[in-house]
Amino acid sequence: MKPCIDRRQFLTQSALLLLAGCSAPQPPIIHVEDYESRRRGRGPIRVACIGDSITFGAGVEDREKNNFPQKLGEMLGTSFEVRNFGRSGATLQKAGDLPYWTTEEFTAAANFHPDVIILKLGTNDTKPQNWKDRKTFAVDLKALLATFRSWKSHPKIWTCLPVPVYETKWGINADVLDNGVIPAIFDVCTGRDTPVIDLHDALSNHSEMFPDKIHPNAAGAALMAKTVYQAIRP
Repeated sequence: MKPCIDRRQFLTQSALLLLAGCSAPQPPIIHVEDYESRRRGRGPIRVACIGDSITFGAGVEDREKNNFPQKLGEMLGTSFEVRNFGRSGATLQKAGDLPYWTTEEFTAAANFHPDVIILKLGTNDTKPQNWKDRKTFAVDLKALLATFRSWKSHPKIWTCLPVPVYETKWGINADVLDNGVIPAIFDVCTGRDTPVIDLHDALSNHSEMFPDKIHPNAAGAALMAKTVYQAIRP
């Protein structure tokens, strides 16, 4: 089932808003020179990948070498320091069975003082014990983005659409993802200077990269990294 808000329609609408002189989310492309004065003497640009088991790399062969934040770091090079703050089972919603807000990874990400955040949560929110409605998810996403923006490092934030769910299992629900989580992300990010990275589209038609139908393998993690890289460093 297709999402009730088409991703291509969202991008087209954003372009039309820009032509009309209205506010639309503009990708804040990362340039090393943007940080030279800000990070003088402090080392590389810090990139925090925040997410669930898919960010962590569950199901990825030789996980430590092949998880998507690791591959992203290799693509970005030595001017960047990319760290993996994925927590298996984490939800974006505060009322979920494992809210990311309460995890050690959340605290560690804050203490990392990131310049950039790549946010990819929402898959576990589709479980029946976690999902309330699209509005509730949107409220907590707004709050999470506001929390990130309140950090002293004032990070640039990209929000990712979750990768496809190829089979409803473990409570993770494809219909809720497509018609609840994804539209809610668009609702929040449209016009709020929070660009969206469409991992859902990038990994669609690649069921061979999902051995358990939920988690991408090493090839899928590499494609995620490539998609994120192309979005932030075209």
